[in-house]
Amino acid sequence: MASLREAQKQMTRRLLLESGLDLFRSKGYAATTVDDIAKAAGTTRVTFYAYFPSRGDLMRALIDERLNEVLDRVRSPENRSTADDLVATVADGSREAIEAWLRRAADTWPVIHPIIRIARDAAAVEPELANLVERWLEEPISDIEDGLEKAGRFEPHQRHFRGVLAMAQLDYVAQNWESSDWKLDREQMLDELAGAWTRLLG
Repeated sequence: MASLREAQKQMTRRLLLESGLDLFRSKGYAATTVDDIAKAAGTTRVTFYAYFPSRGDLMRALIDERLNEVLDRVRSPENRSTADDLVATVADGSREAIEAWLRRAADTWPVIHPIIRIARDAAAVEPELANLVERWLEEPISDIEDGLEKAGRFEPHQRHFRGVLAMAQLDYVAQNWESSDWKLDREQMLDELAGAWTRLLG
């Protein structure tokens, strides 16, 4: 019986997260209330607050849990979360490995893009959410740093900064790819990005 209750709790929490994400996308973060989210999930504001102390905490959970789930990141005591495949890709350093990883990452953009966009919008409304995305981006930057350390490439003081540059490129392209007029098709974009990452990390 306890396991059934736990499954119901997990389902309710997931419904609240999904309902929040859907409403943030359709109405915007600022216009979405706790009552809206609870109603869309088929529950009450009391139940909402049993799972999330605030709307901002639900937003944090979308970043910390949903994005990590999509990107196959796991909890890590050192970096909060880590993606072993990114660490291994950077340690390998070949253009082929980097391009293959970037292709997999690009496949996730339709899921990731709205969450990142909403989180940045939320930060304008709730100052305590400022830098939420940037703090999350520090985790893959640390993975890149770990991969470079494993490979023994570059000086220690260079590794973190090269990760910053690589993730800044990836984040900008991911957030602007759909709406851009860069005169590149997807294959050309990935080719350019892989070349840039190989020069930075390989």
